[in-house]
Amino acid sequence: MIITVYRILFVINTLGQAGAETALLSLLQTLAREKGEARYEISLYVLTGQGEMASRLPADVRLLNKKYREESVLTAKGRKYLKKTVLKAMFTRATVVKLFPYLVKNTCAMLGKKRLLPDKLLWRVLSDGGMVLPEEYDLVVSYLEGGAAYFVADHVKAAKKAAFIHVDYEKAGYTRALDKDCYLAFDKIFTVSDEVREAFLKAYPELPDKTEVFHNILNKEEIVRRAEEGEGFTDGFTGMRLLSVGRLTAQKAFEVSVDAMKRLKDAGKNVRWYVLGEGDQRKKLQEQIDALGLTEDFILYGAVNNPYPFMKQADIYVHASRFEGKSIAIQEAQILGKPMVVSDCSGNREQVCHGKDGLMCGLTPDSLAENIMLLLEDEALRGKLGAAAAKKNADAAEEIQKLLSMLKG
Repeated sequence: MIITVYRILFVINTLGQAGAETALLSLLQTLAREKGEARYEISLYVLTGQGEMASRLPADVRLLNKKYREESVLTAKGRKYLKKTVLKAMFTRATVVKLFPYLVKNTCAMLGKKRLLPDKLLWRVLSDGGMVLPEEYDLVVSYLEGGAAYFVADHVKAAKKAAFIHVDYEKAGYTRALDKDCYLAFDKIFTVSDEVREAFLKAYPELPDKTEVFHNILNKEEIVRRAEEGEGFTDGFTGMRLLSVGRLTAQKAFEVSVDAMKRLKDAGKNVRWYVLGEGDQRKKLQEQIDALGLTEDFILYGAVNNPYPFMKQADIYVHASRFEGKSIAIQEAQILGKPMVVSDCSGNREQVCHGKDGLMCGLTPDSLAENIMLLLEDEALRGKLGAAAAKKNADAAEEIQKLLSMLKG
């Protein structure tokens, strides 16, 4: 049998403990298990050169970064490394000089909308000041919006190019001017849900034939196995545990969850709420928690390397955000059979069917608390929704062929 060797490059912004990064690791693991008449030489380039999940890469995936730090961009040390990386990129090949008109134009556009997003501007700097990759690939995949997409579109030579979109394009703050129409350079755009596809095509209405839904692939067996590892909760709490997983950012709307918790405690519920994640809203949220007298009841636990023991031990999973692409955390909680309450927003609507495998609520403290209360008071309902959630999972083989078929075209 003749074996065809294909060279595939993946590019991502960071490799931290977050949803898209987790989905990428599962995709790489699935590719590594592919057998048949083709073999895949897979490389990965991380634009920021940092992130705490590099140790979980499959052994045969080649990390191209010459210097790599396994430090989260959300820690003080990680932010220090990131600042150095950005500064270096600014002065590599006079990047900041060449991009000055772009930076001024898009900064003014953001200020006009009263929504300044410095990270979105800096992705272009990191892209244009990134590594020079002389090799040519059969397929290159931008696995995240922003810097990864810019780098692949402008700086990588490949027979085919694909991009993944994980978020609501406009709500996340992207525009065609910011992207410099980069998605026109791709042969295929994969969105993680139908709603994400619709949102993307509002910005790029000329690309419907190139845009296809690619559901996140998760390794169910690994999640179940890792849920048995580690201690999980160690505080000895004997009441009902609520769990949320996500970065402490404005998108995740944790201030609404804090207010909902106040209503649950005022109703006399013996419940404690934990949040696994870090972010720039920590100080503000902790001040809100303390002011409402919830210091012992609403716990900002921080980021953890293995969230699955916590998920398994939690009684109810809660995911009340402003918008999503397709939440990896929801999928993980479903695999572990958790009854859940999610907000009625883009992304979540495609993942949870109200009353069948979860409950959906409005993004208000009253609506969130009311739906959580329903689950707290009804053990049979928790069991029914959790069992239905555990049956949901995308077909990895079907999804992976959407990507690999590009090599045959």
